[in-house]
Amino acid sequence: MSAKSTQGPGGKKPASAATNLIAGGGAGMMEALVCHPLDTIKVRMQLSRRAQRPGIKRRGFIATGSEIIKRETPLGLYKGLGAVLTGIVPKMAIRFTSYEWYKQLLADKDGRVSGQSTFMAGLAAGITEAVAVVTPMEVVKIRLQAQHHSMADPLDVPKYRNAAHALYTVVKEEGIGALYRGVSLTALRQGSNQAVNFTAYSEFRAALQKWQNTTDLPSYQTMIIGLVSGAMGPLSNAPIDTIKTRLQKTPAEPGQTSIQRITNIMKDMWKQEGSRSFYKGITPRVMRVAPGQAVTFTVYEYLKGVLEKGRDMLPGGQYEE
Repeated sequence: MSAKSTQGPGGKKPASAATNLIAGGGAGMMEALVCHPLDTIKVRMQLSRRAQRPGIKRRGFIATGSEIIKRETPLGLYKGLGAVLTGIVPKMAIRFTSYEWYKQLLADKDGRVSGQSTFMAGLAAGITEAVAVVTPMEVVKIRLQAQHHSMADPLDVPKYRNAAHALYTVVKEEGIGALYRGVSLTALRQGSNQAVNFTAYSEFRAALQKWQNTTDLPSYQTMIIGLVSGAMGPLSNAPIDTIKTRLQKTPAEPGQTSIQRITNIMKDMWKQEGSRSFYKGITPRVMRVAPGQAVTFTVYEYLKGVLEKGRDMLPGGQYEE
C-alpha cells in the first residue's frame, strides 16, 4: 500500500476534537436510528439456541423480525435504543478523534502514514472505543434486547424497564464489573472492525480521488465505499461477535474466570448447535453494519465539511474553543 498524508483532502488539517464530537456524534445518531432494528434481530438470532438437526427449520432474519413484531409490536425492534443513543456521541467522538491521533502518532517524519499504519490506527481506535464506551453500552443494550415482552402491554412488566433501569439493576445485582463482561471480545471485534473499515475506506477514497482528479467526492460515492468497507468487518469476525453476545447476556457464575466462560460458551455452541451457530445473525449484522457505515461516513463527511467551512469564516480561521 502506498503512503498517504495524515492531512485531509486538499491538504486540510485533521479534524479538531470539536468537529469529531459534533460530526461523529451526529453521524452515529443517524446510523443508530436507521439501523437499530437489524441489530435487535441479530442479537435475537445469536441468542437462539435452536440446534441444526433434521426436521428443525432454521429461523432466518425475516422470520425472526416478523416474530418480534407479532409478539412484541414494532417497538420491540427498538429495544435497547436508549442505551445506544446515550453512548453513540462519545463513541463516535472517541473513534474519529483517536483514529486521527493514532494516525499522526504513526506518521513518518514527513507527516505521511502508510496503509499498514492506517490499519494499526483503526485497530487502536476500535480498541479505545470498546474499552471506553462500547462494552458497558452493549451489556445494557443486549440485556434489553433479549427480553421477550410486549412494549404495548402495560401489564407485561420486564425485568429491565429502560436503559437507566437496566444499568442500575445490573450494577446492583452483579457489580460494576458486569458492565465490562466480554471487554476483551468487544475490543477484538471493534478493533478488527475499525482496522478493516478505515483501511478499506481510505484506500477506496484515495483511488476514487486519484481517478477523478478531485479531493471532494460526491455523497453517493462516499456512501458506496462506506457500504463496501462496512461489510468487510462483520464478515471477518462474526464468531467473535456471537460469543460476545452470549457472554454479555447472562450473569457470571461464581468461581468462573472470563476465559472459562468463553471456553464453555464455545464448547456448548459447537456441541449443541454445530459450527453454523458461530455465524448466527451474520445476515442482519452485515445488513446493519454495512449501511450503518455508509450512513456514518456520509453524514460525518458532510457535517465535517459544514463545520470546517464555518471555522474558516471565523477570524483567524480557527474554532473558538
